[in-house]
Amino acid sequence: MNSAIVLLVGVAAMFCGYIFYSKFIATKILALDNSRPTPAHTMKDGVDYVPTNKFVLWGHHFTSVAGAAPIIGPAIAVIWGWLPAVIWVVFGTIFMAGIHDMSAIWASMRNRGQSIGSIAGTVMGSRVRSLMMVVIFLLLLMVNAVFGVAIANMLIKTPSAVLPVWGALVVAFIIGQCIYRYKMSLLWVSIIGVVALYGLIYLGPMFPVVLPETVLGLPDTAIWIIVLFIYAAIASLLPVWMLLQPRDYINGLQLFVGLILLYAAIFIATPDIVAPAINRDLPIGTPSIMPLLFVTIACGAISGFHGLVATGTTSKQIDKEEDARFVGYFGALGEGMLALGAILAATAGFASLGDWQAVYQKFGDGSIGAFIDGGATILNAGVGIDMVLSQTMLTVMAALFAGTTMDTGVRLQRYIFQEFGEFYNIPVLTKGTVATFLAVGTCLLLAFGAGGIDGEGGMIIWPLFGTTNQLMAALTLMIVTVILLRKGKPVWYTLAPLSFLLVMTVLALLLQLKTFYVDGNWLLIIMDIIILIATILVTFESLSVLRREWSAHKGKNQA
Repeated sequence: MNSAIVLLVGVAAMFCGYIFYSKFIATKILALDNSRPTPAHTMKDGVDYVPTNKFVLWGHHFTSVAGAAPIIGPAIAVIWGWLPAVIWVVFGTIFMAGIHDMSAIWASMRNRGQSIGSIAGTVMGSRVRSLMMVVIFLLLLMVNAVFGVAIANMLIKTPSAVLPVWGALVVAFIIGQCIYRYKMSLLWVSIIGVVALYGLIYLGPMFPVVLPETVLGLPDTAIWIIVLFIYAAIASLLPVWMLLQPRDYINGLQLFVGLILLYAAIFIATPDIVAPAINRDLPIGTPSIMPLLFVTIACGAISGFHGLVATGTTSKQIDKEEDARFVGYFGALGEGMLALGAILAATAGFASLGDWQAVYQKFGDGSIGAFIDGGATILNAGVGIDMVLSQTMLTVMAALFAGTTMDTGVRLQRYIFQEFGEFYNIPVLTKGTVATFLAVGTCLLLAFGAGGIDGEGGMIIWPLFGTTNQLMAALTLMIVTVILLRKGKPVWYTLAPLSFLLVMTVLALLLQLKTFYVDGNWLLIIMDIIILIATILVTFESLSVLRREWSAHKGKNQA
């Protein structure tokens, strides 16, 4: 199969979903209404609640949620074949991810811009809220551990990316000063920032940075992981305008350029997909495609982490209610397009089936390395960019987005610890430095404790991370379903996706529990059991609320 045809069909299907399906949901189900003032206006404070142009807000939302996950997950899942991965990404984006993100923003807008945890307490009770806080904490813990390890592996595999990855922080800091302190034109700042970033990418291969194999008895992977979390701790304590916001912005511009180049290269070179459509010769030890496909690819098909961002920051900046369609649904579509590009890079960027099989020798192989190497091959063939420079550009693109998500994740995890301190009256936890130390410490514990001193635990937990992510998405859709039911709106458009996700989540947790037991990984066994118990309890609580609301809804109709 030619990759250009798959890309064209996939992108066309997603855009049809935006044009037709998202419009139906926005107008007939959510009833978005521009005459209703949004929290950005009614609670405007110039800090968190700020009416924002929908195009600017789309960029912020997209860069906040699009980390390395829509690259890593699809590039691992193609071991089952490219066809199941493409189908799940395309249809998941259209019927699940877009609806999830748009409806999460809607639910928060209609509840004074509250976060999903707070909405859970309002809509479904304090017990559900407490259980959701546990799930949110574990999800953030795994997000940070996974992305910290992923970035470290990228910096080791591609030393030419070290200079631009860390240099981008300097560029972002300068951009923040230019925009907020010196009030410079956004257009000129953007142009200068992109030129500076790509200048660093060009210089990267000339000045590669390679750490010694061991430093103070620790492998190079461990050193990079520790350095990354020290940075994340500092960044989480800085004002958001100083580093986080400008970094989001410059990363978004860099991703747009990179994705356009990759798509253009696919259409110009039109490489054939060498991987099997459905892999019937799976490596020994590869888990069943059901249900693991649906949790291995989380971001890019549907992601609960999007709900945290949608209700945590995005909903507070929506200028008009109808903007939620563009920001939420089209934001999910952008991530689906990135995931589709990752699938094609990891399956069409190889010379032959034998070369592809040499990379995918066991489950978990390939991953971001296959995306970088395969994507570089396509860029070189399509638009003529040098292989080393192509690898550097793709590595920087992936690492910067993983770093952005990691920054946000550590900051949100600090908020969770501080909220625990307030709720349980533990004053020391409310201090920013203490909460940050605990956030970073627990992430390092997972990264090293689950897989050894080389930090491979961050990638070992990938399926468990995906499972927790999908559980969070199901819980968000559950809350939206209850709100819709109370408003007398049809609920099947959210009830069907959440039911599917809950079934896949429970099956995956049980399957992973067996795997962790066989491997003797007790840390992951404990985490799996906690998540499984939380899933069961939340499901029963949610079903009770749904049944009660359904009965009340039927009673009103009969009356």
